[in-house]
Amino acid sequence: MTTLNWGIMGLGNIAGSFATYFNQPDGQIYGAASRSLEKATAFTQQYHIPHAYGSYAEMLADPAIDIIYVATPHNYHFDGIMASLNAGKHVFCEKAITMNRCELNAAKALAAEKHLILAEAMTIYHMPLFAEIERQQVAQDLGALKSIQVTFGSFKELDPTNRFFNPELAGGAMLDIGVYALAFARRMLSAKPELIATQWVPSESGVDQQSTLLLNNAHQEMVTVTLNLHAKMPKQGVLVYEKGYVTVDDYPRPDKAQLTFPDGTTQIIQAGDATNAMNYELHDFQEVVRSHQENDTLALTSDVMDIMTDARAQWGFVYPFEQPSDLI
Repeated sequence: MTTLNWGIMGLGNIAGSFATYFNQPDGQIYGAASRSLEKATAFTQQYHIPHAYGSYAEMLADPAIDIIYVATPHNYHFDGIMASLNAGKHVFCEKAITMNRCELNAAKALAAEKHLILAEAMTIYHMPLFAEIERQQVAQDLGALKSIQVTFGSFKELDPTNRFFNPELAGGAMLDIGVYALAFARRMLSAKPELIATQWVPSESGVDQQSTLLLNNAHQEMVTVTLNLHAKMPKQGVLVYEKGYVTVDDYPRPDKAQLTFPDGTTQIIQAGDATNAMNYELHDFQEVVRSHQENDTLALTSDVMDIMTDARAQWGFVYPFEQPSDLI
Protein backbone atom coordinates (compact mmCIF):
# COMPACT_ATOMS: atom_id res chain seq x y z
CA MET A 1 0.00 0.00 0.00
CA THR A 2 1.35 3.41 -0.96
CA THR A 3 2.20 5.66 1.98
CA LEU A 4 0.24 8.91 2.17
CA ASN A 5 2.48 11.93 2.75
CA TRP A 6 1.26 14.72 5.03
CA GLY A 7 2.42 18.33 5.17
CA ILE A 8 1.77 20.60 8.15
CA MET A 9 0.75 24.22 7.54
CA GLY A 10 1.20 26.37 10.66
CA LEU A 11 3.56 25.30 13.43
CA GLY A 12 1.96 26.31 16.73
CA ASN A 13 1.13 24.17 19.75
CA ILE A 14 -1.57 22.13 18.03
CA ALA A 15 0.84 21.23 15.23
CA GLY A 16 3.30 19.99 17.83
CA SER A 17 0.61 17.78 19.34
CA PHE A 18 -0.26 16.46 15.88
CA ALA A 19 3.38 15.59 15.19
CA THR A 20 3.79 13.96 18.61
CA TYR A 21 0.81 11.62 18.40
CA PHE A 22 0.68 10.90 14.66
CA ASN A 23 0.88 7.12 14.24
CA GLN A 24 -0.38 5.74 10.95
CA PRO A 25 1.30 2.68 9.40
CA ASP A 26 0.24 3.81 5.92
CA GLY A 27 0.92 7.52 6.40
CA GLN A 28 3.81 9.76 7.40
CA ILE A 29 4.46 13.42 8.13
CA TYR A 30 6.61 14.28 5.13
CA GLY A 31 7.14 17.99 5.74
CA ALA A 32 6.19 21.14 7.62
CA ALA A 33 6.01 24.75 6.50
CA SER A 34 6.22 28.14 8.14
CA ARG A 35 6.68 31.67 6.90
CA SER A 36 10.20 31.30 8.25
CA LEU A 37 12.55 28.53 7.09
CA GLU A 38 14.35 28.82 10.42
CA LYS A 39 11.16 28.05 12.33
CA ALA A 40 10.21 25.25 9.95
CA THR A 41 13.66 23.70 10.28
CA ALA A 42 13.56 23.84 14.07
CA PHE A 43 10.12 22.19 14.06
CA THR A 44 11.11 19.40 11.66
CA GLN A 45 14.28 18.66 13.61
CA GLN A 46 12.36 18.50 16.89
CA TYR A 47 9.80 16.04 15.51
CA HIS A 48 12.10 14.15 13.10
CA ILE A 49 10.24 15.26 9.98
CA PRO A 50 12.31 14.94 6.79
CA HIS A 51 11.42 18.17 4.94
CA ALA A 52 11.18 21.83 5.98
CA TYR A 53 9.71 24.61 3.83
CA GLY A 54 10.21 28.34 4.28
CA SER A 55 6.80 29.17 2.82
CA TYR A 56 3.40 27.55 2.41
CA ALA A 57 3.65 27.97 -1.36
CA GLU A 58 6.88 25.96 -1.45
CA MET A 59 5.27 23.08 0.43
CA LEU A 60 2.15 23.16 -1.74
CA ALA A 61 4.32 22.96 -4.85
CA ASP A 62 5.92 19.70 -3.71
CA PRO A 63 4.25 16.88 -5.70
CA ALA A 64 5.22 14.32 -3.05
CA ILE A 65 2.70 15.67 -0.55
CA ASP A 66 -0.81 14.20 -0.66
CA ILE A 67 -2.52 15.81 2.35
CA ILE A 68 -2.21 19.20 4.03
CA TYR A 69 -2.97 19.51 7.73
CA VAL A 70 -4.01 23.14 8.31
CA ALA A 71 -3.05 24.18 11.85
CA THR A 72 -3.01 27.96 11.51
CA PRO A 73 -5.22 30.30 13.62
CA HIS A 74 -8.93 30.37 12.71
CA ASN A 75 -8.76 33.48 10.57
CA TYR A 76 -6.17 31.88 8.28
CA HIS A 77 -7.94 28.54 7.80
CA PHE A 78 -9.91 29.54 4.72
CA ASP A 79 -6.91 30.87 2.82
CA GLY A 80 -4.90 27.77 3.71
CA ILE A 81 -7.71 25.44 2.66
CA MET A 82 -8.28 27.16 -0.67
CA ALA A 83 -4.57 27.34 -1.51
CA SER A 84 -4.14 23.65 -0.66
CA LEU A 85 -7.13 22.55 -2.73
CA ASN A 86 -5.99 24.66 -5.67
CA ALA A 87 -2.62 22.92 -5.38
CA GLY A 88 -4.34 19.53 -5.69
CA LYS A 89 -3.96 18.48 -2.06
CA HIS A 90 -6.51 16.85 0.21
CA VAL A 91 -7.16 18.96 3.31
CA PHE A 92 -7.53 18.06 6.97
CA CYS A 93 -8.17 21.34 8.80
CA GLU A 94 -8.23 22.19 12.49
CA LYS A 95 -11.45 23.28 14.11
CA ALA A 96 -13.32 25.47 13.60
CA ILE A 97 -12.76 24.63 9.94
CA THR A 98 -13.73 28.13 8.78
CA MET A 99 -15.13 31.24 10.43
CA ASN A 100 -18.56 31.11 8.83
CA ARG A 101 -20.91 29.28 6.48
CA CYS A 102 -19.96 31.39 3.46
CA GLU A 103 -16.32 30.34 3.69
CA LEU A 104 -17.17 26.69 4.25
CA ASN A 105 -19.53 26.56 1.29
CA ALA A 106 -16.84 28.01 -0.97
CA ALA A 107 -14.29 25.47 0.31
CA LYS A 108 -16.72 22.58 -0.17
CA ALA A 109 -17.47 23.69 -3.72
CA LEU A 110 -13.77 23.86 -4.62
CA ALA A 111 -13.07 20.45 -3.07
CA ALA A 112 -15.91 18.94 -5.11
CA GLU A 113 -14.66 20.63 -8.27
CA LYS A 114 -11.14 19.32 -7.72
CA HIS A 115 -12.33 15.84 -6.61
CA LEU A 116 -10.45 16.23 -3.33
CA ILE A 117 -11.31 15.36 0.27
CA LEU A 118 -11.91 18.16 2.77
CA ALA A 119 -12.52 17.43 6.45
CA GLU A 120 -12.43 19.10 9.84
CA ALA A 121 -10.11 17.63 12.46
CA MET A 122 -12.98 16.88 14.85
CA THR A 123 -12.12 13.83 16.96
CA ILE A 124 -15.68 13.60 18.31
CA TYR A 125 -16.95 12.25 14.99
CA HIS A 126 -14.56 9.29 15.18
CA MET A 127 -14.48 8.17 18.82
CA PRO A 128 -15.71 4.54 19.12
CA LEU A 129 -17.59 5.35 22.34
CA PHE A 130 -20.37 7.20 20.55
CA ALA A 131 -21.22 4.29 18.29
CA GLU A 132 -21.22 2.06 21.39
CA ILE A 133 -23.65 4.40 23.16
CA GLU A 134 -25.97 4.12 20.18
CA ARG A 135 -25.69 0.31 20.32
CA GLN A 136 -26.52 0.39 24.03
CA GLN A 137 -29.52 2.60 23.34
CA VAL A 138 -30.96 -0.31 21.35
CA ALA A 139 -29.63 -3.16 23.51
CA GLN A 140 -30.86 -1.60 26.77
CA ASP A 141 -34.18 -0.51 25.23
CA LEU A 142 -33.60 3.11 26.31
CA GLY A 143 -36.13 4.45 23.86
CA ALA A 144 -35.92 7.62 21.83
CA LEU A 145 -33.43 10.41 22.46
CA LYS A 146 -35.34 13.29 24.02
CA SER A 147 -32.74 15.96 24.80
CA ILE A 148 -29.04 16.77 25.10
CA GLN A 149 -27.38 19.10 27.60
CA VAL A 150 -23.83 20.23 26.81
CA THR A 151 -21.45 22.49 28.71
CA PHE A 152 -17.92 23.72 28.07
CA GLY A 153 -16.21 26.41 30.12
CA SER A 154 -12.55 27.34 30.04
CA PHE A 155 -10.97 30.02 32.22
CA LYS A 156 -8.86 32.31 30.07
CA GLU A 157 -7.47 35.65 31.22
CA LEU A 158 -9.30 38.60 29.69
CA ASP A 159 -6.29 39.63 27.64
CA PRO A 160 -7.32 41.14 24.28
CA THR A 161 -3.88 40.42 22.82
CA ASN A 162 -4.08 36.63 23.10
CA ARG A 163 -5.88 34.56 20.49
CA PHE A 164 -8.80 33.72 22.77
CA PHE A 165 -10.05 37.29 23.05
CA ASN A 166 -8.41 38.97 20.06
CA PRO A 167 -10.99 39.77 17.35
CA GLU A 168 -8.19 40.08 14.78
CA LEU A 169 -7.41 36.39 15.41
CA ALA A 170 -11.08 35.29 15.32
CA GLY A 171 -11.18 34.84 19.09
CA GLY A 172 -14.21 34.06 21.21
CA ALA A 173 -15.90 31.09 22.83
CA MET A 174 -17.96 29.95 19.84
CA LEU A 175 -15.14 29.13 17.42
CA ASP A 176 -12.74 27.99 20.13
CA ILE A 177 -14.86 25.76 22.38
CA GLY A 178 -18.42 25.99 21.08
CA VAL A 179 -17.47 23.95 18.04
CA TYR A 180 -16.78 20.96 20.35
CA ALA A 181 -20.07 21.26 22.21
CA LEU A 182 -22.07 21.56 19.01
CA ALA A 183 -20.16 18.72 17.34
CA PHE A 184 -20.97 16.44 20.27
CA ALA A 185 -24.66 17.32 20.05
CA ARG A 186 -24.77 16.92 16.27
CA ARG A 187 -22.97 13.55 16.43
CA MET A 188 -25.67 12.13 18.70
CA LEU A 189 -28.76 13.74 17.14
CA SER A 190 -30.73 11.80 14.54
CA ALA A 191 -31.33 14.87 12.35
CA LYS A 192 -29.95 18.34 11.78
CA PRO A 193 -30.98 20.83 14.47
CA GLU A 194 -32.02 24.42 14.00
CA LEU A 195 -31.16 27.33 16.27
CA ILE A 196 -34.30 28.30 18.21
CA ALA A 197 -32.88 30.94 20.55
CA THR A 198 -29.56 32.27 21.80
CA GLN A 199 -28.06 34.91 24.03
CA TRP A 200 -24.51 36.10 24.56
CA VAL A 201 -22.21 38.25 26.67
CA PRO A 202 -19.39 39.98 24.77
CA SER A 203 -15.97 40.53 26.30
CA GLU A 204 -14.39 43.98 26.48
CA SER A 205 -12.58 43.21 23.22
CA GLY A 206 -15.92 42.52 21.52
CA VAL A 207 -15.69 38.76 20.99
CA ASP A 208 -18.15 36.34 22.56
CA GLN A 209 -17.18 35.49 26.14
CA GLN A 210 -20.31 33.64 27.24
CA SER A 211 -23.34 32.25 25.46
CA THR A 212 -26.25 29.84 25.59
CA LEU A 213 -28.01 28.18 22.67
CA LEU A 214 -31.29 26.29 22.36
CA LEU A 215 -31.68 23.89 19.43
CA ASN A 216 -34.40 21.56 18.17
CA ASN A 217 -34.84 19.25 15.19
CA ALA A 218 -37.62 17.52 13.25
CA HIS A 219 -37.68 14.64 15.77
CA GLN A 220 -38.13 17.03 18.72
CA GLU A 221 -34.68 16.23 20.09
CA MET A 222 -33.90 19.39 22.05
CA VAL A 223 -30.40 20.65 22.88
CA THR A 224 -29.14 23.23 25.35
CA VAL A 225 -25.54 24.44 25.06
CA THR A 226 -23.73 26.61 27.62
CA LEU A 227 -20.32 28.12 26.85
CA ASN A 228 -17.94 30.35 28.80
CA LEU A 229 -14.40 31.44 28.00
CA HIS A 230 -13.79 33.11 31.38
CA ALA A 231 -15.18 30.51 33.80
CA LYS A 232 -14.30 26.86 34.23
CA MET A 233 -17.12 24.42 33.56
CA PRO A 234 -17.10 20.67 32.97
CA LYS A 235 -16.75 19.41 29.42
CA GLN A 236 -19.86 17.32 29.96
CA GLY A 237 -22.64 16.07 27.74
CA VAL A 238 -25.82 14.42 29.01
CA LEU A 239 -27.94 12.35 26.60
CA VAL A 240 -31.48 12.00 27.88
CA TYR A 241 -33.45 9.00 26.63
CA GLU A 242 -36.98 7.88 27.52
CA LYS A 243 -35.70 5.20 29.90
CA GLY A 244 -32.38 6.51 31.17
CA TYR A 245 -29.63 9.02 30.59
CA VAL A 246 -25.97 8.80 29.61
CA THR A 247 -23.37 11.16 31.07
CA VAL A 248 -20.24 11.70 28.98
CA ASP A 249 -17.43 13.56 30.75
CA ASP A 250 -14.59 15.09 28.71
CA TYR A 251 -16.64 14.43 25.59
CA PRO A 252 -14.09 15.77 23.05
CA ARG A 253 -12.01 12.58 23.55
CA PRO A 254 -13.95 10.10 25.71
CA ASP A 255 -13.62 6.36 26.07
CA LYS A 256 -16.24 5.78 28.78
CA ALA A 257 -19.64 7.06 29.87
CA GLN A 258 -22.14 6.30 32.60
CA LEU A 259 -25.63 5.07 31.88
CA THR A 260 -28.17 5.80 34.61
CA PHE A 261 -31.47 3.90 34.62
CA PRO A 262 -34.79 5.25 35.98
CA ASP A 263 -34.35 3.29 39.24
CA GLY A 264 -30.99 4.99 39.89
CA THR A 265 -28.78 2.01 39.06
CA THR A 266 -25.84 2.69 36.78
CA GLN A 267 -23.71 0.97 34.18
CA ILE A 268 -20.41 1.99 32.61
CA ILE A 269 -20.16 2.04 28.81
CA GLN A 270 -16.65 1.78 27.43
CA ALA A 271 -15.13 1.73 23.94
CA GLY A 272 -11.91 2.91 22.35
CA ASP A 273 -8.88 4.53 23.95
CA ALA A 274 -8.81 8.25 24.73
CA THR A 275 -5.01 8.32 24.56
CA ASN A 276 -5.18 7.32 20.90
CA ALA A 277 -8.00 9.68 20.02
CA MET A 278 -6.29 11.60 17.24
CA ASN A 279 -5.37 8.47 15.34
CA TYR A 280 -9.00 7.38 14.99
CA GLU A 281 -9.73 10.45 12.90
CA LEU A 282 -6.46 10.22 10.97
CA HIS A 283 -7.18 6.59 10.08
CA ASP A 284 -10.72 7.39 8.96
CA PHE A 285 -9.56 10.36 6.88
CA GLN A 286 -6.90 8.31 5.12
CA GLU A 287 -9.47 5.61 4.37
CA VAL A 288 -11.72 8.18 2.70
CA VAL A 289 -8.79 9.56 0.69
CA ARG A 290 -7.79 6.08 -0.49
CA SER A 291 -11.32 5.02 -1.38
CA HIS A 292 -12.28 8.35 -2.99
CA GLN A 293 -15.60 8.13 -1.16
CA GLU A 294 -17.61 11.08 0.07
CA ASN A 295 -16.58 12.28 3.51
CA ASP A 296 -19.68 11.78 5.69
CA THR A 297 -18.37 13.94 8.54
CA LEU A 298 -18.31 17.05 6.36
CA ALA A 299 -22.11 17.13 6.50
CA LEU A 300 -21.95 17.20 10.31
CA THR A 301 -19.32 19.94 10.13
CA SER A 302 -21.61 21.94 7.84
CA ASP A 303 -24.55 21.59 10.24
CA VAL A 304 -22.42 22.85 13.13
CA MET A 305 -21.12 25.77 11.06
CA ASP A 306 -24.69 26.72 10.17
CA ILE A 307 -25.58 26.94 13.86
CA MET A 308 -22.49 28.95 14.76
CA THR A 309 -23.07 31.34 11.87
CA ASP A 310 -26.76 31.75 12.70
CA ALA A 311 -25.94 32.44 16.35
CA ARG A 312 -23.42 35.14 15.50
CA ALA A 313 -25.88 36.65 13.03
CA GLN A 314 -28.49 36.91 15.80
CA TRP A 315 -25.91 38.50 18.09
CA GLY A 316 -24.79 40.90 15.39
CA PHE A 317 -21.19 39.83 15.97
CA VAL A 318 -18.99 40.23 12.90
CA TYR A 319 -15.19 39.94 12.92
CA PRO A 320 -13.22 42.94 11.57
CA PHE A 321 -12.27 41.09 8.37
CA GLU A 322 -15.79 39.76 7.69
CA GLN A 323 -18.73 41.35 5.93
CA PRO A 324 -22.23 41.18 7.47
CA SER A 325 -23.27 39.29 4.33
CA ASP A 326 -20.88 36.48 5.33
CA LEU A 327 -23.32 35.56 8.11
CA ILE A 328 -26.35 35.22 5.87
